[in-house]
Amino acid sequence: MRIISGDLRGRIINAPKEFELRPTTDMAKEGLFNILNNEFDFSEISVLDLFSGIGSISYECASRGCTDIVSIEMNAKHANFIKQTTKKLNINGMKVLISEVRDFLKIANRSFDIVFADPPYNLPWIAEVPNFIYASKAVKKETLVIVEHPAEVDFSKHEHFSRLCTYGKVHFSFFRTGEE
Repeated sequence: MRIISGDLRGRIINAPKEFELRPTTDMAKEGLFNILNNEFDFSEISVLDLFSGIGSISYECASRGCTDIVSIEMNAKHANFIKQTTKKLNINGMKVLISEVRDFLKIANRSFDIVFADPPYNLPWIAEVPNFIYASKAVKKETLVIVEHPAEVDFSKHEHFSRLCTYGKVHFSFFRTGEE
């Protein structure tokens, strides 16, 4: 996995071979961050990265100057890898928590500017991910929620759905509650 832009651009992150991963492709990350860069100053926002995997999205945000990142990963080996990589890359302001996403969202006590969720594509409750996010204190009126998902999942009927962006086999659904 490669960090595609910002201060850490070009850095390669090699996860151990035994990790089962489906990292967001470089093409999809580049497209996603082109959209986000037009709307946000990363040095002034907070990001919640759910289902962090090895931290790809968190590193991209940090590389662009974000210093308020919370990464949630249930797999302790993956979370520890993110922590070690954060230290190696000298990233400040990134907190990594080992937690099941639904459990974290139940106790979340603050909101974020961006909530990104990249659940496993075979997650039995993937269609409910936006509902769990919106039922939590992690969102405020202006929060942008982004869920990465396979083509078979359609969030277009969700009350907060805003738009869909597709990059190859990667689909990002955007959700908002506030005025656009």
